[in-house]
Amino acid sequence: MRPRPRPRWRPAACGWPEGSSPARPLVHPPARRARRGHRLRRHPMRDVLLVAAKDLRIELRSRVLLFQVAPFALATLVLFGFALDADRAALRNFSPGLFWVAVLLTALLAAQRSVAVECAGRAADALLLSGAVPARIFAGKALALAVQLVVLEVLLGVALVVLYDARVEHVGLAAAAAAAATVGIAAAGTLYGVLAAPLGVRETLLPVLLLPVFAPVLIGATRAFGDALGTAAVNGWAWFGLLGLFALVYAVFGALAYGPLMEAES
Repeated sequence: MRPRPRPRWRPAACGWPEGSSPARPLVHPPARRARRGHRLRRHPMRDVLLVAAKDLRIELRSRVLLFQVAPFALATLVLFGFALDADRAALRNFSPGLFWVAVLLTALLAAQRSVAVECAGRAADALLLSGAVPARIFAGKALALAVQLVVLEVLLGVALVVLYDARVEHVGLAAAAAAAATVGIAAAGTLYGVLAAPLGVRETLLPVLLLPVFAPVLIGATRAFGDALGTAAVNGWAWFGLLGLFALVYAVFGALAYGPLMEAES
């Protein structure tokens, strides 16, 4: 017995194809193509995660963070201890400021490393040709830099407890201040990194550009950490608000300005 052929789509007076059941209408081919195009549309976070994963994969393969940046950060804390004559009380009182000075110095190295990776082989042009929105590229690179800073902050936090006998009294305030400061540092470092990328003296110009920008982060994070560690009688949450405002401003401004800066670089 020969199989019954499937009915071809033809418009009918009642609005349904001949031979089809009204309970299961046949999808119009243009509607099917529209749905397929909707499924193929990329999620905004996909580009962000791809760019961040690319940068983190490069760092894992090169191991610059593990063998160069992290030892430099730990050596900075040790040298600060020698400069203060290993006085436990003084080290405990100055531990918030020394911690964030070490974080900012290592952030400069991480930002320079991110710029060097993009300049090698004109990788920035490849990102532009990929069709990704520049704001998503900025968010991905800032996310990768923030992840590296979080790893360094954890290592420095452990060293702070061991070397300086620091004690965290308000864990929530310390974590919130560190998160806001990390976002601000990563956003500013990514933005000024692409600004200094086309210049031949970017290795020396980038620290000159970033250190004044990092000054509000250093002040706010030190005050907030001073309250969290019990070394300063200040309102740490108010300083956390300043850090959050700084992070928001540089995140929004970086997302808007990253595209024109990348096009100027190329």
